Amino acid sequence: MSNRSWFFAVEGQQKGPYPDPQFRDFIARGTVSAETLVWTEGMTGWQKAGDVPGLIASATVSPTLAGSGFAVAGGGHGGSSLSIDFGIWDYTWRTIVLFLALLVVIPAPWAIVWWMKWFVEKVRVPGRPNLAFTGRPLTVMWWYFGFIALAVCLAVVAAIIESDVLDKLDILPQLVLYWLFLRWSVANLASNGQPLGLSFSGTLLAFFGWCLLALVSILTIIGWAWVYAAQIRWICRNIQGTRRQVVFNGTGLEYLWRLLVATLASIFIIPIPWVWRWLIRWVLSQIELVERI
Repeated sequence: MSNRSWFFAVEGQQKGPYPDPQFRDFIARGTVSAETLVWTEGMTGWQKAGDVPGLIASATVSPTLAGSGFAVAGGGHGGSSLSIDFGIWDYTWRTIVLFLALLVVIPAPWAIVWWMKWFVEKVRVPGRPNLAFTGRPLTVMWWYFGFIALAVCLAVVAAIIESDVLDKLDILPQLVLYWLFLRWSVANLASNGQPLGLSFSGTLLAFFGWCLLALVSILTIIGWAWVYAAQIRWICRNIQGTRRQVVFNGTGLEYLWRLLVATLASIFIIPIPWVWRWLIRWVLSQIELVERI
């Protein structure tokens, strides 16, 4: 790997060949960015540097900093962070279609899988090229329609016995549905056409606990941000089946101000796709893959 030579293109001109250490120093200095077209022996064609698995992530620390003990910017553990990139209009129309499908109900399972496949393919995971989602609509269909049937039954019974408490219990099947969806999403990730064999080990009881804590934290006005950040850390910590540990580095304060900015910008309607892409990018950039100790 280290004895290969690299070429890159700048303003339509080919540069190189450069030995691997020098080329990675170009990346660390910003001369070669994620959008720069690069090529080396073994590649079928020119690719953006950000699309070459492990290239940008493994070269983001310059040789000088690497020996000084400083961690990679944006990660507190010196691992490799996730990233995502997608077009605004592509994201907008797909999300609108998904929302409409959820309102219509019947096409919802197919729309969910269709949207997930598109979204997951946009995620870049260091060392895991061509990420894909392999979930099937029929699985979602049983959960989704089962949840609707249960919610309707609870509503009917609550109306018959005139019980406000029973009427509010429809949140429980919702939480079960979210937990199942989380487990299903993790279990159906693949790379290069091969299942990753991941699983989510967080229990339903613990998930209920986090959701209850999040609900109570709203009373503190701002405490919910720290709870949400901690819940994401818990979710990442419970992803099993990978030799690298999944870590979330975002803090409650970082989550708070970003979500407030996104919420305020959403009031004006038009900026919604831009601010939510910005928020999604930040969340994924805080998810890091770290070698297990």
